[in-house]
Amino acid sequence: MTPTPPPAGEPNPALSDDAQRDAAALLCEERAELEGRIAHFDADMALMFEASRDSNADDEHDPEGQTIAYERSQLSALTAQAREQLREIEAALQRVEAGTYGVCEFCGRAIAPGRLEARPTARTCVEHASSTGRRS
Repeated sequence: MTPTPPPAGEPNPALSDDAQRDAAALLCEERAELEGRIAHFDADMALMFEASRDSNADDEHDPEGQTIAYERSQLSALTAQAREQLREIEAALQRVEAGTYGVCEFCGRAIAPGRLEARPTARTCVEHASSTGRRS
């Protein structure tokens, strides 16, 4: 089945104007939090590189705890995850602006308000969440 895009600019009839504004406000709060988290992760990564730049420590064979490479890998994964969440929030805010927030990208029907409350960045209704291969 080919996805049917929702009509351009038609708002989700299941969401009131207040609900749309509330969703946008929540998404903006989450965006600000993620931007702060990403900035913190980037600063931590810079400190980690700076601290290890002049070091000749053999962290790969250090019997004490985790290696620097492992810590960098963990921090890099957390940063990538936060950046992906930020992309999803930005896309949801674009849908709010376009008037298509809360409309399933697959079938064009309204996404249940409870689903949007649990997952504000949801792009699909529950029925199509697994059939599209997407997590949202």
